[in-house]
Amino acid sequence: MTPTLDFIRVSPPTNKTPDALIVTLHGWGANAQDVASLIPYVNLPEYEFLLPNAPYPHPYTDTGKAWYDLRTETMYDGLVESKQLLIDWLQSLESHTGVPLSRTILSGFSQGGAMTLDVGLSLPLAGLVVMSGYLHPSVAMLNKGIFPPTLIMHGTQDEVVPLKAAIKSREVTESLGVNVEYHEFAMGHEINLQMLEVLRTFVINTIS
Repeated sequence: MTPTLDFIRVSPPTNKTPDALIVTLHGWGANAQDVASLIPYVNLPEYEFLLPNAPYPHPYTDTGKAWYDLRTETMYDGLVESKQLLIDWLQSLESHTGVPLSRTILSGFSQGGAMTLDVGLSLPLAGLVVMSGYLHPSVAMLNKGIFPPTLIMHGTQDEVVPLKAAIKSREVTESLGVNVEYHEFAMGHEINLQMLEVLRTFVINTIS
């Protein structure tokens, strides 16, 4: 396991401090490079994108990474360590970028979406975006409070993370007092252009 997170940084074309940060967490078996290919479609050139690689190697792919284990016999192994690494890294970003957490959107796909909800609800972020994600059991144990506004999006034909996982995420977070925006799309376990358009609108409205 790495002592810190390595990441891809995609900055605005100018040298000025970016309007805001968008951090995106990849899913199980993917990597930061996979996420980077989607940035042009989000069409937010004034924002800086930071795409961390998860700290663990994926058990079945040479280039894939994992935030924690999802195999049945070792389910959630590494989660506690990954959460602390991610929190420490997020809290260090302002000193490197000049952008505070209050102008930082944390987003993630699948396992990255689960990490987004878990870590993001404990930090003073501008907003959270969960794409085809699910809920870690510990989230339901949180006390009611002030949390970042949260966008949850999911495919109705998702064969990897069933739609009921998104519905549960919405129900639990709303019960905690989270302001949730929720969308379903006629698609599988993926990120499509329609989803990215909703993400873009959410980011602009949240940051402004």
